[in-house]
Amino acid sequence: MSKLDTAPAPDAPPDRRKAPRAKRRPGDLAFSGTSLGAGIIILLVLAATAVFLIGQSIPAFTTDPEDNHLLGGASFWSYAFPLLFGTLWSSLLALVIATPVAIGIALFISHYAPRRLAAVLGYVIDLLAAVPSVVFGLWGMQFFSGFLTPFYAWLNSTVGQVPVLEWFFGGQPSPTGRTILTAALVLAVMILPIMTAICREVFLQTPKLHEEAALALGATRWEMVRMAVLPFARGGMVSGAMLGLGRALGETMAVTMVLSGSPIVAVQLLQSGNPLSIAANIAQDFPEAHGTGVNTLIATGLILFIVTFIVNAIARWLVNRRAEFSGAN
Repeated sequence: MSKLDTAPAPDAPPDRRKAPRAKRRPGDLAFSGTSLGAGIIILLVLAATAVFLIGQSIPAFTTDPEDNHLLGGASFWSYAFPLLFGTLWSSLLALVIATPVAIGIALFISHYAPRRLAAVLGYVIDLLAAVPSVVFGLWGMQFFSGFLTPFYAWLNSTVGQVPVLEWFFGGQPSPTGRTILTAALVLAVMILPIMTAICREVFLQTPKLHEEAALALGATRWEMVRMAVLPFARGGMVSGAMLGLGRALGETMAVTMVLSGSPIVAVQLLQSGNPLSIAANIAQDFPEAHGTGVNTLIATGLILFIVTFIVNAIARWLVNRRAEFSGAN
């Protein structure tokens, strides 16, 4: 038999031996198992929370409003809508106040401050996240509200006379200073650390070649930031703002201690009558609630759960989109 008869056919696939699988060490198995178990536990806890809220909320929708001492004969949505408005209104005010401050601090730390000062400022900002909310509530109730009272009187006498702005700053200002604006300022201080940390990390990820190219073309430092840093970090800034909004939506103690609100719909920022948030309303009414009143409060908690879940889902989607964009470039 000739060598041509024994040679493999030209179209025959080559004899590829399977590569040996890497031996998995016990530490790798333990780490992967622990990570998988932690992820499953988080999903189970989230699902159990959703099932509990939905199950306990059903009586609030099916029971006659006349038998519910919290509703007082009114429908559930007429009771829940002012609370939802107060939650969104105070959180949006806090977001509007905190966003430019967080971006400014993050830019100063990442591109303007000396290295030692930037490290100290970053450490101080991160420490704000560890302060309990009850401390912010005591500070806002005992000191900050009284400190802002003269400023509120000045706003009411000047800005409150402008035709459009009088909707927000008009009326009789509160003599105690415990208004929705004070609660929003306290919330802004509370969400500042997470927004600043995210913006700072995104600013530091800006490609150095983009910054150096802008400076080489004669741009000033601010022009370089405006042309190279801010466009690159747009998605990260939006995601940081959304995460801060999610943090503000669920805040309970600070709003409860600062704001003496009621379930009303009002956009005035300086008056004594202020809308109340869902979390603060639950904290105030739950000790005295009974029967279907407990189910009503849980139903409002379900609404807050859904709103917070939507906000955090949008923020996570923006973060992932930003990461994919950065990886492609």
